Amino acid sequence: MSIVKINVLTVPAEQREVLEQRFASRAGAVEGSDGFEWFELLRPVEGTDQYLVYTRWRSEEDFQAWMNGSMKAAHQGGGEGGQGAERPKPAASGSTLWSFEVVQQASPKS
Repeated sequence: MSIVKINVLTVPAEQREVLEQRFASRAGAVEGSDGFEWFELLRPVEGTDQYLVYTRWRSEEDFQAWMNGSMKAAHQGGGEGGQGAERPKPAASGSTLWSFEVVQQASPKS
C-alpha cells in the first residue's frame, strides 16, 4: 500500500496568507512526479499555528526520488537569477516531517 508524508509547518498568523499564496503558485509542481498519489494543504482552524502538508505516494522510493530531484532543485533556488538571487524569507518558522504507511483505507460507496 501507499505511504503518507505529512510536513507539519509552524506558521505565524502574519505569514499564513504568504504560505497559502506560495503553495497556490506551485500548483502542478508535484502532480506529475512518478508515484505521486495525493496532495492537500490543511489550514488550522483553532488551537494551533501548524499547517499540515499531506502527500501520499506509491512508495518510499518514489517519495525519495522526488525529494532528491525536483523538490530539492526548487528549494535551492534553481530558477531565474541563479545562486546569486535573493530568496524570499520562509513563511514557516519550523517544520517536522511525519511518515506513515497506509494499512487500511476506504472510499465512499458508489
